[in-house]
Amino acid sequence: MGKLASQELRKLLGCIKKDPRVVVPPMLGYDSGVHLLGNKYVVVATDPCVGVPDDWFGWLLIHYAASDVALFGAKPEFCTITLLGPPETKPEVFQSIMQQACGAADELSIAIVRGHTGTYEGLSKPVGVCTAYGTVAKERMITPGNAKAGDLILCTKSVGLETLTNFSLTHKDLAEKLFGLREAERLSKLVIMQTCVWEALQLAETGGVHAMHDATEGGLVAALNEMADASGAGFKVEMEKIPITVEVRMLQEHFRFSDEQVLAMSSTGTVLAAVDAQAKNKVQETLRKIGISSSFVGNFTESKGRLLVKNKKSLNFPQVADDPYSKILSAQV
Repeated sequence: MGKLASQELRKLLGCIKKDPRVVVPPMLGYDSGVHLLGNKYVVVATDPCVGVPDDWFGWLLIHYAASDVALFGAKPEFCTITLLGPPETKPEVFQSIMQQACGAADELSIAIVRGHTGTYEGLSKPVGVCTAYGTVAKERMITPGNAKAGDLILCTKSVGLETLTNFSLTHKDLAEKLFGLREAERLSKLVIMQTCVWEALQLAETGGVHAMHDATEGGLVAALNEMADASGAGFKVEMEKIPITVEVRMLQEHFRFSDEQVLAMSSTGTVLAAVDAQAKNKVQETLRKIGISSSFVGNFTESKGRLLVKNKKSLNFPQVADDPYSKILSAQV
C-alpha cells in the first residue's frame, strides 16, 4: 500500500521531458511541483484521499493537497476535485463529501475551480483526488531541498498523531481500553490537527526556515531521509528529544512495534523544518502564538551520515520507513 518504492518511482518519472517553464519538476522527496507564470511561481500539489474517516473525507481531501502547497511557502488559492466511487455509491455519499470539502475550502479561502464525479467498476470504496495550487514570489519559495549544514531540525506537534487519532476513531473499544474513555474521545476529535497549512505559512513568514516537509506516510523516517537526499546533507537527531506521546507508546507496546516503526508512523500534520539557528526563538514564538507545539530534535550536518542518538549511543538512522499505520488500522481487535 502507499507510494511506489523509490527505484520504481524513478523509472516512472523517467519519460518526463524537461521544460524550461517548470522550476520544480516531479522529483523524489518533493510533494509539490512549481512552474512559471509571468514573474511568479505557481506551486501545484495533488493528493488522493481514500480509507479515511467518513465524517472527515472532504475536509482531509482539501487539506492534504493544500498542506503540500503551503509547505513551499505559497498560500493555497485554487483547487480541483475528483470524486469516484463504485457503481453502488449513492449520490448522498458524494454530496456529503462535497459539503465537507466546500467547508474546508471556505475556511482556507480556496476557490474550487473544477472537478469530476462518477461511479466506475473496479472500485470498492470512494476515492477522492484534489489538486491545489497557489503563487509565491521567487525569492520566498521554500523547498525540501534547501536544508543547510548547521540548521536545526524542528518537529511540530507529535509523532504518530494521525495514526493515534484515526485508530481512536476506527477502534473505539480498544482505544478506550488502552487510553481510557475520556482520552480516547479527546484523541478521536484531533483530526483537525492533520493539516499543516496554517503553521507552514507562519513558518515561511519568519524568514528563518530554509526547508520544510510533512511527516505523512513513513513519518519522520521518510521525511528526514527525503530532506537529506534533496539537500545533499546529513543529520543527527536525538531520540529523547523527539515528541512521542504516552498514548503512542501504549500503541507501540500493544502491537509490539520497534522504536524505528514508531518513528515511521504516518504523522500527517506534523512538519519537519530546517531552521537557521539564529531564528530558533522567533520560530518557537511564532508557533506558540498559534497554539502549535514544537521541539528541536537535532540538526543537519555537512557529513552525509544519518545518525540517531539513543540512550547516548549513536546508531544509523533507519533508511527505509516501516510504517505500521495500515497494520494498526486494519488490525482485527
